[in-house]
Amino acid sequence: MHELLRAGAGIKIMTKKYFGTDGIRGKANSFPMTADVAMKVGMAAGIAFRRGNHRHRVVIGKDTRLSGYMIENALVAGFTAAGMDVFLLGPVPTPAVAMLTRSMRSDIGVMISASHNAYQDNGLKLFGPDGFKLSDKIEANIEALIHEDLNTRLASADEIGRATRVEGVDARYIEFAKRTLPRDQSLEGIRIVVDCANGAGYKVAPEALWELGGEVIPIGVNPNGFNINLDCGSTDTAELCRKVHETRADIGIALDGDADRVIIADENGNIIDGDQIMAVVSEFWNNRSKLSGGGVVATVMSNLGLERFLNDKGLELARTQVGDRYVVEHMRSHGYNLGGEQSGHMIMSDFATTGDGLVAALQVLAVVQATNKPVSEVCKKFEPVPQFLKNVRYKSGKPLEEKQVVEAIKEGKSRLGDTGRLVIRPSGTEPLIRIMAEGDDEVLVRAVVNDIAGIVSNIAA
Repeated sequence: MHELLRAGAGIKIMTKKYFGTDGIRGKANSFPMTADVAMKVGMAAGIAFRRGNHRHRVVIGKDTRLSGYMIENALVAGFTAAGMDVFLLGPVPTPAVAMLTRSMRSDIGVMISASHNAYQDNGLKLFGPDGFKLSDKIEANIEALIHEDLNTRLASADEIGRATRVEGVDARYIEFAKRTLPRDQSLEGIRIVVDCANGAGYKVAPEALWELGGEVIPIGVNPNGFNINLDCGSTDTAELCRKVHETRADIGIALDGDADRVIIADENGNIIDGDQIMAVVSEFWNNRSKLSGGGVVATVMSNLGLERFLNDKGLELARTQVGDRYVVEHMRSHGYNLGGEQSGHMIMSDFATTGDGLVAALQVLAVVQATNKPVSEVCKKFEPVPQFLKNVRYKSGKPLEEKQVVEAIKEGKSRLGDTGRLVIRPSGTEPLIRIMAEGDDEVLVRAVVNDIAGIVSNIAA
């Protein structure tokens, strides 16, 4: 990845064929999201995680998109062929898969989901026995196995795995989410609109909020295989805001398709993104001596306003490359317990090993209850610095290595100076170059992005 920050340029080239920034993702029934590839991933991952002579096990969850049935069955074939017993969880949030991978003492966990993407896409997110997403090294090992002839490494006829559907998964996850709050915490008196994006959280999120005492108005809870993330959820909050106004709700909560990210709407229908959520929770935890690491971990895309807010509180903002997996890795290695992304991935490692939209929403609600103030006051911690992002599609090649682009980027950094940031990176899932700049001068920020985008467009055409 190409990342250009105030401190200078660093380049990391990703050479993996299947895995991107968040597992494997693509259009369903097209490479790499075919039944054939899914079966090979099951075989390869099953072989990679076999340790000792005990019965090995894998848990598999999915969201609500149509292609989930196809991918699920292909994975079952692959994992059972590798000698693993498969436990099928059905439609559940990604954090539920991570949690149950650990609690069921599984060797590996898989979530079938393309997160916030439309139903035409699907993906695979893999978790190790500790409930954390796999490292680049392990993903590379699995890819190497996919390309091998695995026939001689599959299970013998009497060691083929079994597949079982697990009952009571929703109840287990709901109890887990509720226990992230103090035992006496109640949401009584709070009117909540929750948009579940017709996705994996459509059952558990409204139920958990209701069991905690909230007055719950659910939307996006009628999945049909095609409507996941369609005009709803964390990437399209218009309906959420309309419903908040209509019902005079105190707060709106929007999850994405696999419920690992969250966006909040205040009582006026104003959107609160992941950066503001990190500011809210970090200040609250820090005042109660619950914040570890002396700050927050976010990505290069988080707003400069968040960094300034934290610095004013004597806290640090540590930045990683884009992808919640990299945020988690930095948190684990440096002792932080709060991190996330502007898009709404919130990682709270005191509770979970991966992003959890519902748990993050509950933490915001806890702050609202404790302060007894409206969400609009609680969740507006800083004024975002003007930030402008432009995506440029390319057909082939490496546009960022072209001399003209390199020079344009250098000039853009110089124009922004010490009061701005420039981040340029290829998408991990699409043939796009993402160009983002921010700074106090909005006109300058837009000009820098447009100038670079123009040059990239000419070369990439």
